[in-house]
Amino acid sequence: MTAGSGAGKPAAAGGLARHIPVLGRRVVEFLAVRDGGVYVDATFGAGGYTRAILAAADCRVVGIDRDQSAIARGADLVEAAAGRLTLVEDRFSRLADVARSLGHDSVDGVVFDLGVSSMQLDQAERGFSFRLDGPLDMRMGGAGISAAEVVGQASERALATIIARLGEERFARGVARAIVAARGRAPIRTTRALAEIVAGVVHARPGTIHPATRTFQALRMFVNQELDELAAALPAAEQILKPGGRLVVVAFHSLEDRLVKSFLVRRGRRGGGSRHRPAAAEPAPTFRLLTTRPVQPDAAEIADNPRARSAKLRAAERTAAACDRAGPALDSLPPLPSLSEIAREERR
Repeated sequence: MTAGSGAGKPAAAGGLARHIPVLGRRVVEFLAVRDGGVYVDATFGAGGYTRAILAAADCRVVGIDRDQSAIARGADLVEAAAGRLTLVEDRFSRLADVARSLGHDSVDGVVFDLGVSSMQLDQAERGFSFRLDGPLDMRMGGAGISAAEVVGQASERALATIIARLGEERFARGVARAIVAARGRAPIRTTRALAEIVAGVVHARPGTIHPATRTFQALRMFVNQELDELAAALPAAEQILKPGGRLVVVAFHSLEDRLVKSFLVRRGRRGGGSRHRPAAAEPAPTFRLLTTRPVQPDAAEIADNPRARSAKLRAAERTAAACDRAGPALDSLPPLPSLSEIAREERR
């Protein structure tokens, strides 16, 4: 945990290298940042949203990231914020526990920026990108099973399932078959080696995404259990937001966006009742939707930052209704092999 000290409202201009977050202006607008408010940046990353929130009002921010290097790089921003920013190394699914541990029983806003950060993609040693050759790692927090271990240990069937369901790759079976064949000749330890194997199966047309994009995306999401984290984080935000507090989510993957949409629609729905279940039995809505359709970057932002092209922002405001429902049903997530199943493969 890294916390600032001192008082007053700084410009919060120091710290991390200049980073313009996707849909940053709209995020701050939907959060309705105000003086005296407390906000959770649940995916701190390069600190772009945190910087914008601190600049918008005399407020406090709790930044969370499981990536130790992101927390370390935020130290200068903590100092510049002069007591208004606290950084915590943790998973964003634990955001309610983190906020309470800092003395915040409720907060005024929570923002999620899902997926991998530009900072992580640009570090070859992290193994997230096929653009830069490096060890096939992909772990955001540095612990647990790596992408190289998944590629080296998972069965062909498990690999095909992961790549098809998380990467939505049409040629998942062929990719899995090629991976298993290649690892029989030599271990697959680098991003370049894996990208070349995938490119031998998936033939992209000029001007489209790299053939390995979906496979890398699937492995990263699996290694970091990103959908499970999100499924737990959304109800955690629901629990910690005060009435009138805002939830803002920026997603880049269709499965993530689908999960967010499903959660907000379900939590924002007023029960109409039926002959089997009277309306009185339906819980009161805990959110009021602020976006009936997702907000997306305009052409100018996409031209400035091509990685923004798939971004979708959804926002909702917390009502005063009690939070007494379970989180998103796990059956809304695609069934996948578990990390423990992959680890067992090595011991066979």
